[in-house]
Amino acid sequence: MILKHAIALSGGIASGKSTVASLLKLYGYRVICADTIAHSVLDANAEEVVEAFGEGILEQNCVSCDSIKFVINRKKLGAIVFADSKKREKLEQILHSKIKAEILKEAQKEERKGIPYFVDIPLFFEKNCYPIAHSLLIATTQELQIARLKARNGFNAAEAMQRINAQMPLEKKRAMASFVIENCGSLESLQQALEHYLQHHLPKL
Repeated sequence: MILKHAIALSGGIASGKSTVASLLKLYGYRVICADTIAHSVLDANAEEVVEAFGEGILEQNCVSCDSIKFVINRKKLGAIVFADSKKREKLEQILHSKIKAEILKEAQKEERKGIPYFVDIPLFFEKNCYPIAHSLLIATTQELQIARLKARNGFNAAEAMQRINAQMPLEKKRAMASFVIENCGSLESLQQALEHYLQHHLPKL
């Protein structure tokens, strides 16, 4: 069943997708965020993930003065799965179907409203399993991706490329997307490009 009113929002890592999602919310659009759902699903399935990847991914979280809770350190888990494609697939096997189910559950609520909404899915093109016909891709250059990952995450060049190479090349995504916004300039230029899309290219759903 196609989600008739949904538009998939996607992009490469550090391409500016999250910034666009924030702008869309400011403009009054509903944005379902796959990453937020993924965090909740990870927490809900922490025991299975720790069993698969070991207690080394845990960290202490002081809930109160006399209560210490162990939670998954996403940075440690990310370092493991981005360094090994088989381990990344293993994590996806544990989580992806549950994440997809939650996304579709949220989308069904939006479908009943009968107005366009966005579903922020970083791996929309890689997974190719969501019933969404329209897509908006936020793209940029690899040089800017690396620079942003260094500044934002403190990665070195090798770590940045590891993350970039774990995703489908942006050139392939450009060819598959319904519409592409190139984010290679200022925030103002990105905002103008998004407004142009919303005014002139938003699908009549």
